[in-house]
Amino acid sequence: MRPVFADPKTDIIFKKIFGQPAHKDLLIDLLNALLELDPAHRIVDLDYLSLEQLPPRKDLKLSILDVKCLDAQGTRYVVEMQVIEVEGFQKRVVYNACKAYSTQLGVGQDYLKLNDVVAVTICDFVLWDQRTEAGAQRVPMLSQWQMTEAHSGQPGLPEVRYAFLELPKYAAGRKPLTVVDKWAHFFRSAPSLLRVPEELSEGPWARALEVARVANLSSEEWTEYEREKMAEQDFRGGLSLAEKRGAEQELRTAIGDFCDFLGIEMTAERHRQLAVLSLAELRSLRDQIKAKRDWPL
Repeated sequence: MRPVFADPKTDIIFKKIFGQPAHKDLLIDLLNALLELDPAHRIVDLDYLSLEQLPPRKDLKLSILDVKCLDAQGTRYVVEMQVIEVEGFQKRVVYNACKAYSTQLGVGQDYLKLNDVVAVTICDFVLWDQRTEAGAQRVPMLSQWQMTEAHSGQPGLPEVRYAFLELPKYAAGRKPLTVVDKWAHFFRSAPSLLRVPEELSEGPWARALEVARVANLSSEEWTEYEREKMAEQDFRGGLSLAEKRGAEQELRTAIGDFCDFLGIEMTAERHRQLAVLSLAELRSLRDQIKAKRDWPL
């Protein structure tokens, strides 16, 4: 049975909602909310730019929009949706932002023509652990980053800045209080909704849900959407299997080391027994060896 609304975190749906000129008002609303811009500096229009300056991605875990906003500053924004955490993710965010900044000029052009760049990243995983050292404030769901002077804390070099929305930190539930809460609620809950809920029934959220309504997808879009969701599930399953296998191998090694410590001979037959045991069976064997100080099998 098809869902009522497609997952807006997938590449095809994210770009269908926010990556089309016909819906650019939705991206403007999203950026104004995530950047917490005051009325005098709010984005009023934007142009979608070419993605040629960004590295091609075929792994289905990333969606990138590169836009130039028409405001007083002419700021350029690189907007990313990342579903699964990958190695070097933060470095890639910095790379994409710096690439967007450095490729604005042609040969011989004046540096004064460079516009600021803001990298806006929405991620479906926690980047900064909520647990902190005593007295330290945890990084909130929506965080903004820029350079500061190391001794005084004075902000400076504002040409490249970053904003992150970490969706797992959303805690308001079905009663979002702020516009940022509502966007986080939209991204997290849309795939499981059976109807438009009251808290998302007005403004950009209602329009975004309508774009994401499965009934409005073409057969080609639905096929691509299914392919992306299957690829995501396969990737997550592969990660889970790798973690499980890694834990099993680590426990097999620990049991062998413990037996050596106790003077229990690890024969070829015992190594063969270890090799076929599941993670739960390995844990049970470890506990029995600790209790009996001998090999129980």
